[in-house]
Amino acid sequence: MQFSVLILVLLGVMAVAFHVGRRRSFATVGGPTGVRKLHSLPAYYGFYTALWAGLPALLIAGVWVFFDGTVITAMVVEAMPAEMRDLPPAQLGLLVNDITNLANGNIVSGEVTPAMQSAADHLNELRALGGTALAVVALSIALGAGSLAWRAIGPKMRARNRVEWIVSGLLIACSLIAILTTIGIVLSVLFESFRFFQKIPFTDFLFGLEWSPQVALREDQVGASGAFGAVPLFAGTLLISFIALLVAVPIGLMSAIYLADYAGPRLRSYAKPVLEVLAGVPTVVYGFFAALTLAPAIRQAGEFMGLSVSSESALAAGLVMGIMIIPFVSSLSDDVINAVPQSLRDAAYALGATRSETIRQVVLPAALPGIMGGILLAASRAIGETMIVVMAAGLSANLTANPLDSVTTVTVQIVTLLVGDQEFDSAKTLAAFALGLVLFVVTLGLNIVALHIVRKYREQYE
Repeated sequence: MQFSVLILVLLGVMAVAFHVGRRRSFATVGGPTGVRKLHSLPAYYGFYTALWAGLPALLIAGVWVFFDGTVITAMVVEAMPAEMRDLPPAQLGLLVNDITNLANGNIVSGEVTPAMQSAADHLNELRALGGTALAVVALSIALGAGSLAWRAIGPKMRARNRVEWIVSGLLIACSLIAILTTIGIVLSVLFESFRFFQKIPFTDFLFGLEWSPQVALREDQVGASGAFGAVPLFAGTLLISFIALLVAVPIGLMSAIYLADYAGPRLRSYAKPVLEVLAGVPTVVYGFFAALTLAPAIRQAGEFMGLSVSSESALAAGLVMGIMIIPFVSSLSDDVINAVPQSLRDAAYALGATRSETIRQVVLPAALPGIMGGILLAASRAIGETMIVVMAAGLSANLTANPLDSVTTVTVQIVTLLVGDQEFDSAKTLAAFALGLVLFVVTLGLNIVALHIVRKYREQYE
């Protein structure tokens, strides 16, 4: 049985258990007329039975699927002939990958031998056996646990307290998963970055002016300088982000002011959703627009004025990125402007101020902390963008402040360094983790400052 089908079956079992448990609660008090004798509402008894019928089985199924691939692969390797099983780890990993592709019906990297075909058939047999065993075990646990919960139902049973305790445990578990995942990500980046800084000095990385991570694999290899100065990447990231903010902040802020204080309710009801649609456009679509439309237009305009413009420029990427983050600035600014108490506006009007004077001298100063928080969040979004830069700004790590030149960013280099089959033991690959650590620290700092400013603002006016 496929895992998706098994999940649907278990959900069906939970639905049946809910109705059975609810009917059991009625039966223990002589029917619906005796509901007052129950400690909890009948629905809680149904939820209690459904949770016991579903959660243990789903937990076992999740653990099974998590370890299923590793266990089956180990069994397949153990059943291989000795000459295949005793290969070096790297070659054995490639062989196992080919066997898995062959079992899945995909293309393999080399010739299919009878031994590989036999191993692929064995893999499929183990998968089928594992799926059947998982279905039997999960359904048995679901029916057994549901039956025990059903038998425990009685008038004095505190079903509501038990259900709330189970739900609280689930919420705590989900919170722990999110926290532990974040800690795992941070620790993995820190560990790999530490390995990189064992190979490359921290000062050379942070203050070096040349970025060329092509390390030499052989002594006679040419063109592998292995320079890991990240300043050109930081400069390119800041240049593109600065251009993006120059576009997004004025347009987004002016749009927010118009929608909050000038537009009528009917226009606002249409204009704000349309403006926020920009946030839902995939970044690759922005990248296509930048590479196929805006970049050629900028190059032609530069040639017309006698300027030398690269086919891929920071200006094209920054302009399109600025359009992309307009909704971040506009939506957040609109919310904080609307949150300014109407009494401040009324007081300004009572003193004879016009609408524009009220906005400039009363509303904007009062909303400034929230607006700055929105701008910082938009800046962190721009710093972390990758696809637009790849398609519009290029991959050249040039240390320049000219927006008409080709530059690259930290995120683009991370993607470039990790593309393809890589061994995480060279400075070239480990450099991606060092760049990721710097990017993580910068964006985390911007988000913390932005959230602190917004929280302070909300505390002031709520």
